[in-house]
Amino acid sequence: QLQLVESGGGLVQPGGSLRLGCAASEFTLDYYDIGWFRQAPGKEREGVSCISSSDGSTEYADSVKGRFTLSRDNAKNTVYLQMNSLKPEDTAVYYCAAALVCSQSAIDYNYWGQGTQVTVSS
Repeated sequence: QLQLVESGGGLVQPGGSLRLGCAASEFTLDYYDIGWFRQAPGKEREGVSCISSSDGSTEYADSVKGRFTLSRDNAKNTVYLQMNSLKPEDTAVYYCAAALVCSQSAIDYNYWGQGTQVTVSS
């Protein structure tokens, strides 16, 4: 079955940047729409963005629009989330997930990575 592994998390100062990766194995990632979610301590998991496998279109939560960018590298079987102008409120565990169609609901995603911690602090 599809396996997803996130990478690239870490500690960064406010205003800094990180690039998260979501690498897939067993199946090619271009078959799936890939969403990113995040969960901060004491808060519900929220959708961040999603990239479509059909046309490459992307969706972003209002809180990250203009700062985060999704891209897909089919040759590397990896989806990247470029995060710029990071804010302390971006601190969370970030998960990538695969679904047949982009959705705002986590329940629609059948495959999940283990998550990677992003901490934005001075």
